[in-house]
Amino acid sequence: MEVTITRVTRPRVSSPAIAALFVSLASMALADDPKLATESYMIPSADPGIQLYIRNKHLAGVTSFTGDKILLYVHGATYPSETAFDLPLGGRSMMDYIALQGWDVYLFDVRGYGGSTRPPEMEKPASENKPIADTVTAVRDAGSAINHILQKRGVAKINLMGWSWGTAIMGMYTAEHNDKVNRLVLYAPLWIFSTRPIIGGDGPLGAYRTVSKDSARQRWLTGVANDKQADLIPPGWFEQWADATWATDPESSKQTPSMLRAPNGVLQDLRTYWAAGKAQYDPSNIKVPTLIIHAEWDADLPSGQAHVYFAKLTNVPYKRFVEIGEGTHTIMMEKNRMQFFREMMNFLNESDPLALN
Repeated sequence: MEVTITRVTRPRVSSPAIAALFVSLASMALADDPKLATESYMIPSADPGIQLYIRNKHLAGVTSFTGDKILLYVHGATYPSETAFDLPLGGRSMMDYIALQGWDVYLFDVRGYGGSTRPPEMEKPASENKPIADTVTAVRDAGSAINHILQKRGVAKINLMGWSWGTAIMGMYTAEHNDKVNRLVLYAPLWIFSTRPIIGGDGPLGAYRTVSKDSARQRWLTGVANDKQADLIPPGWFEQWADATWATDPESSKQTPSMLRAPNGVLQDLRTYWAAGKAQYDPSNIKVPTLIIHAEWDADLPSGQAHVYFAKLTNVPYKRFVEIGEGTHTIMMEKNRMQFFREMMNFLNESDPLALN
């Protein structure tokens, strides 16, 4: 097991004196942090030949955790888990932030994404095969990761978190396996569209699609007023994220410009279910405490969808909806990300929100 210490990345600031002070203060804060143990490895999926990438972080020297202090995260439709959840922006990632509070934190990639096995269809022209890695398959992969953690730590339940398409993965899994879930965090929940989705298009869908960095930036800023775009993403953060994300695909650098491959199973599900007015699962079957967290300028999955979804959580012991101002679908990597982190941890750390005193 590797022991790592995160280090601060110097921001681009116009004043050298201010920049030097920022780096000094940030370095002092990080130097005071406890050390974190980091382990990255592969586990078998439920299907032959498919391995799933897992990353785990927790306080160094701690090997025993209760289920209420274990969290598993999964990504959205296009990008892998690691480069959003464990990208050390400003010297510390979201994964670091959670682990430093004494949590045992995991992420995993669905097949076809990040460090997990890319199915053989991805080694051929996309048009030669039908869309791969749909939501049902992703839920099966999530089950493999969850069962691995339950066995590894000897617990009966853990906490789950999904972002975007990941909310459908974790939401569907929880609806079928409430007995294995302690609390559920859904960041920008996927639900039935009342407007046209900004990804997917109308043309034929092959096994996968390719995405450029320029198109990713354009999508990120969709719906943000021009006068608000300049300071939404701190200097250098988009480039840091894009470079790390595209580097997870070994084929990306073989094209000019670099192109990231992403499975199209999720887009087929968008067309078959969510954009066609049909739900792929019933949120009323979720029976664990649930947090919905959303950002004001989310153009991928607008606020209206999140509110409708929230209303359908009719059988949870308690639920909470938090919307953060001046943020997009990618708020965890924007200027207001600490609000997001704190709201999530307030929900996960509270002992008994239903107590009268």
